[in-house]
Amino acid sequence: MIKKVIVGIIAIGIFGCNSDQKKNNSNETYTDINIVGAMKNVMWKGELSGSINLDTISNKKGLYGLGPESYLTGELLINNGQSYVSKVTSDSTMTVEKRFDVSAPFLVYANVTEWNEIELASSIKYIKDIERLVDEKTTDFKRPFAFKLTGKISKAIIHIQNLPQGKKVSSPKEAHKGQTNYELKDEEATIIGFFSTEHKGVFTHHDSNIHLHLITKDESKMGHLDELEIENMKLYLPKK
Repeated sequence: MIKKVIVGIIAIGIFGCNSDQKKNNSNETYTDINIVGAMKNVMWKGELSGSINLDTISNKKGLYGLGPESYLTGELLINNGQSYVSKVTSDSTMTVEKRFDVSAPFLVYANVTEWNEIELASSIKYIKDIERLVDEKTTDFKRPFAFKLTGKISKAIIHIQNLPQGKKVSSPKEAHKGQTNYELKDEEATIIGFFSTEHKGVFTHHDSNIHLHLITKDESKMGHLDELEIENMKLYLPKK
């Protein structure tokens, strides 16, 4: 009789733990990061062709992602299930289209359906401030992960890759031929970012733990974010 009671208690404990684990998994509102290709292979090995077609990503609910367009002819951003492609038309103008029928030589993406909102202190102004704050707020997070900011920027510089057709690439300098920078001022915008301390050269640059793309509220401007001055924005981290 005593043995049966002990066995019963153990069984309850095991099933109780399994039940809690399943509950935690079902409540998780962000999935593992998906990484296809690598920035360093594009920059140093000239692997410019598409490693992934965006329209093959089946789960577009709460989908976020970023990367360059294949052959470095534009920038890609996925914001809450909608894909945007920006291309250079002149040194001061660009086009931004909503399209999924594009490919990328490298892409980082994830699905996030719920966010925690964080008010930014007035001291948080620049990209390095964001990187430091995100790191501090997520020490117990599963990493890497996606995050976003929304609100008003005072200034920003974004760029769009615009590699001339047929150019070969074997260094970052060659990869950036044709890159066009755009200065933005006093814009309402959304910034989509991905954070990792382990993916330098994969989807972040060698000197940063974050990769950021910005799109203006009117969706007329979008590109890789190089410089930023925040006027009033909120930070959103995925709910765990």
